[in-house]
Amino acid sequence: MDIGIDLGTANVLIFVGNKGIVLNEPSVVAFNKKLNDVIAVGDEAYKMIGRTPEHITVVRPLSDGVISDHKMTERMITAFIEKVTGKQLFMPNIVMCVPSYVTDVESRAVVEAAKIAGARQVYLIEEPVAAIMGAGVDISVPDGNMVVDIGGGTTDIAVISMNGVVVKLSMKIAGEKLDKAIVKYVGNRYRILIGEKTAENAKMAAANVYSPDGGRSVTVKGRHLVRGLPEQVEVTDYDIYEAIIDHVREIIDGAKNVFERTPPELAGDIYKNGIYLTGGGALLYGLDKLMSAELGVECHIAEDPLSCVARGTKYAFKNIDKLLDGFEHVSMYK
Repeated sequence: MDIGIDLGTANVLIFVGNKGIVLNEPSVVAFNKKLNDVIAVGDEAYKMIGRTPEHITVVRPLSDGVISDHKMTERMITAFIEKVTGKQLFMPNIVMCVPSYVTDVESRAVVEAAKIAGARQVYLIEEPVAAIMGAGVDISVPDGNMVVDIGGGTTDIAVISMNGVVVKLSMKIAGEKLDKAIVKYVGNRYRILIGEKTAENAKMAAANVYSPDGGRSVTVKGRHLVRGLPEQVEVTDYDIYEAIIDHVREIIDGAKNVFERTPPELAGDIYKNGIYLTGGGALLYGLDKLMSAELGVECHIAEDPLSCVARGTKYAFKNIDKLLDGFEHVSMYK
């Protein structure tokens, strides 16, 4: 069995052989300090965020696209692989997706986590490469394509042609930064402290980064910062726009930076083919229109953008030998 894992800051997606996406759960672990044991991972742990007693901590073991808590990441990956394989006694080959510009230390941490989870061989593939393959683009031809993969911890932007990354950029501005910006804005504007989970739900329900008109709104609940009592307030798409637009423009500036370093022939190809938006951030309402207006290039939201990176591992397995021989952005550790 070959397994592809999109080890994201916000969610873990697992792709298995011919079955497709078999797991899509939050990258969250609940740990009981009294029992010194993991009591829940994924969906079950996500429900506990902000609702646990002191002896139970709920952690996200990945931060900004890389492992920040090795032990918890190993436990999480092992639990997810067991959930997918049913604790069968075999050692799968695993392709792990990592951000662009991941360091050797960070790469080794990912590989070690997969090895401890029972992998026979571990392959690493950069997220923008997996994302554009998962979006259905043939990267083996001499034709330039650009992808903007907006995840939970990082935004990866790359221009790809002939199985190679020509220009790339990785930014630690993505979904989590947007959520924190909404928490800060609501606290400053309405004097109500909300959780990041509430902020994320508000972002999905009411965001409009292209033409906010007050037509979208959502009620958020939290604690009043002065009175200290529970309170709720209605926030509109204007509020969400004001909270996150600076970060969104930084992502667009990152795309401009990549364009400035792109050879002219490939820039012409991208103008013809458009830009592919993948990852959860691609679903931010109005983002495709805003980027098209700012960059002068049509932007396409990939089909099911959340699973593009995981789906791309399927094509990595199909072309593993070719990618290893002539594609330095996929690494194998035996």
